Amino acid sequence: MRNLSYIKIREEYINFFKSKNHREIPSASLIPEDDPSVLFVNAGMFPLVPFLKGEPHPLGKRLTNSQRCIRTGDIDMVGDATHCTAFEMLGNWSLNDYFKQEAIELTVEFLVKILQLDINRIYASVFKGEGGIPKDEESIKAWREIFSKYGIDAKVGPNQRIQEFGKENNWWGLESGGPCGPDSEIFYDTEKQPCSKGCNLNCECGKYVEIGNNVFMEYLLEDNIYKPLGRHNVDFGGGLVRYAMISQDVDSIYETDIYNPIFKEVKELSSIQNTESQRIVTDHILASCWIIMDGVKPSNTMQGYVLRKLIRRSMRHSMKLEMPTHALSQIATISIEQFKSAIPKLEKEKNNILNTLQEEEQKFNKTLHKGLKELDRLITKRESISGEEIFKLYETYGLPKELTEEILNEKNIGIRDEEGYHKAEKQHQKRSELSTKGIFKGGLADTSEMSIKYHTATHLLLASLRKILGEHIYQKGSNISPERLRLDFPNDNLLTDEEIQEVEDMVNRTIAKGLDISFKEVTKEEALKTVPFSPFEEKYGDTLKLYYVGDITDPFSVEICNGPHVSNTSVLGKFKIVKQESIGSGIKRIKAILQ
Repeated sequence: MRNLSYIKIREEYINFFKSKNHREIPSASLIPEDDPSVLFVNAGMFPLVPFLKGEPHPLGKRLTNSQRCIRTGDIDMVGDATHCTAFEMLGNWSLNDYFKQEAIELTVEFLVKILQLDINRIYASVFKGEGGIPKDEESIKAWREIFSKYGIDAKVGPNQRIQEFGKENNWWGLESGGPCGPDSEIFYDTEKQPCSKGCNLNCECGKYVEIGNNVFMEYLLEDNIYKPLGRHNVDFGGGLVRYAMISQDVDSIYETDIYNPIFKEVKELSSIQNTESQRIVTDHILASCWIIMDGVKPSNTMQGYVLRKLIRRSMRHSMKLEMPTHALSQIATISIEQFKSAIPKLEKEKNNILNTLQEEEQKFNKTLHKGLKELDRLITKRESISGEEIFKLYETYGLPKELTEEILNEKNIGIRDEEGYHKAEKQHQKRSELSTKGIFKGGLADTSEMSIKYHTATHLLLASLRKILGEHIYQKGSNISPERLRLDFPNDNLLTDEEIQEVEDMVNRTIAKGLDISFKEVTKEEALKTVPFSPFEEKYGDTLKLYYVGDITDPFSVEICNGPHVSNTSVLGKFKIVKQESIGSGIKRIKAILQ
């Protein structure tokens, strides 16, 4: 096994797949474009949504990259050896080109020949068949043949080299429908002793670590019926830091060469040594740096809510570790230094990142002060406080349970119904899950007829705003669902009633004209000359699509975009702005519908 640095593994992976006729695409922003199904990009396939659906990619059918990701579902699991919120995912894709046999062969070749992992410690899981979908015999056959080349007689079954599982473990797709299919996960045996609970590949005891997953999109879920997709895509994803952990033969991701300087700084700033808390601070500050870098500010909604949660959770654990004031900024500085060669934008946004962290830290300290005053009010002339009240102090003011208990002990005030804290916590978690159901799920964006119409209408809105308000207008962010469109853009003031009416009229006149929508593929240089102010420039490849509304020689609108769009504006219906708001300094948001 080669002992490779994090950056070297990244380089080796990209070069390997380039040698296999894949073209490299840049990492996209963490904030998904036109995708209401997730808050953050949590897998490398998100920038490829239109192409997985059938749009031809300018760079061809074989692609590869390293995509920065945020996984909100892992926040509460951070603190162990392998889970993290922020990570880079290595990916390779086949867009209706090679399929299961070659995909698995490529994965094993990289792991065994390039990383030089021990083939005897590699295991695989496959789809066993469920819900009318047959067992993935093709993947089983591919794995058996590959293992056989290395002299391994790979048997299929429980506790064997190849293990079968149902949809819960080896299926990828959305309940709402769209392309989907079985997947085959790759695991590495850490050689730890198995647990006593019938240890298998999906056991959480830590014996087996998942190091990659090939998703085979060959079905389409439509009207609750699985149909042949009519094309076969491969979507591979592998956690870069997990490869580094295995390659460097360390027990946790926090001991790898890229994480260790950050983790070391956290430990040195800690007056109390607690590994779990130190790992949480390390991960959450790194994740916060990445999120702020991509334009998010702490708030009480959407991406801003997650960012605020990460920062405040870091602060609570820094208090537990008795770190000095502004320790988080020092940790952020090391985080930026460690990852700036892989993600150069971090250095560019360094001042913004550090200022945002400091501002949020100050706000949280004020909130904590209010929480302490509320605690004083609650315990005046009382002999005890309930567990539910302790949780409300935490939920409302962020007052850590440990700090509340410490103050109560000092004042000889007891806690009645301590179980009430855990009951209130579970109820809060259940409410959070219900309120965000669907929004944290990974998956393809909705590409229904209405969503495509709203996507096109967003182009008309953006062009109208630019013509009426000025050339400083550009798309800062967007969110599209089958019910409405949302567009964020820079502007000092909210639109007046007259300006709103003027924008609506311009969009509706354009719809009534029945303008054709077309696109052409051009070089990146030509595209940026045509659309000079593009906020997503860093994620573009060498060849881009320009979408035109109207005649290409004199269009109403031209934007860099991957589509899809309607073919003519006449099908859109009547455009209506239903809400506008200010969402930050100099950033405005418009929500609109088609009637």
